[in-house]
Amino acid sequence: MSEFLQRLWYERAQAPLGLRPLAALYGFIANRRRERLVAQQKTLPLPVIVVGNISVGGTGKTPFSIWLVERLREWGFSPGVISRGYGGKAPHYPLRVRADSDPAHCGDEPLLIALRTGAPVVVAPDRLAAARLLIDSGEVDVLIADDGLQHYRLPRQLEFCVIDGARGLGNRALIPAGPLREPPARLDEVDFVVVNGAGFDERPDALRFQLQALQTRSLVGAAERPLASWHGETVHAVAGIGHPQRFFASLRAAGLQLIEHAFADHHRFFAQDLRFGDALPVLMTEKDAVKCRAFADERAWALPVSAQLSAADEVRVRVSCMALRSAAQAAPCQTR
Repeated sequence: MSEFLQRLWYERAQAPLGLRPLAALYGFIANRRRERLVAQQKTLPLPVIVVGNISVGGTGKTPFSIWLVERLREWGFSPGVISRGYGGKAPHYPLRVRADSDPAHCGDEPLLIALRTGAPVVVAPDRLAAARLLIDSGEVDVLIADDGLQHYRLPRQLEFCVIDGARGLGNRALIPAGPLREPPARLDEVDFVVVNGAGFDERPDALRFQLQALQTRSLVGAAERPLASWHGETVHAVAGIGHPQRFFASLRAAGLQLIEHAFADHHRFFAQDLRFGDALPVLMTEKDAVKCRAFADERAWALPVSAQLSAADEVRVRVSCMALRSAAQAAPCQTR
């Protein structure tokens, strides 16, 4: 997201007057599209859990999806993940994502989920086709649709909408006057609003998580270092995510001195992108690291993060997921 749009959408209280007619048109078209796609929904034999958002830019969907996969396994499920595979273009669809998949084919976020969780992951522009491949494999008993909130052809039994607590809904306007894909009222329809970090207090019943930094990992070999061990060091900080400043702020909070390099979300990295004319370390997000593995040198390190929810919020999610299992055993999953 450009700095201009960042200021326009998140630093101004009111949507620009000149863009409001376009936002109204966008809303009309989006609503008609939703009606058309919902009418095309088909019943699937397994429950579908959707994780998504109503705003453009990074909100923390992927760390939450990883958390959800891990918890579902703990609760006795065999989850699989389906995704659009945004940022990639595969030679064929649906595409099964493997540990050695090319992110140029499957996209960075699906590859990261596959690497972190080991869960079956399939990408396709048609999420129903991806879902059917996993269902036919017999490996899974529940599907997680990563970034699938607006894919209304896909039936769903549970919806999580993730919001960046620091930025909230911005000026609360639809694209292009604001950052929203759907109006704020969409939050009244989802099962859980999930807030990433502090802020956005208008939903007191929302789930909330914090991103916890894990050990930094070298992209060459198996070396690891605690983030605290970088205190006082100067590094090149690289982020090609929806909200790079969140990553940079986390490094500054740990005492690092930064030379910032912000790239567009889902940027396709090449070796020259990491050549800065010196021997300083390069510290990047885990999402960016999956695209740099093939050409990284010993200067390159990644900072994985993990979503941390309170015990009470985890119980709320568990109760809803266990209810899906009971409903699936009683009857085929219904669309909504």
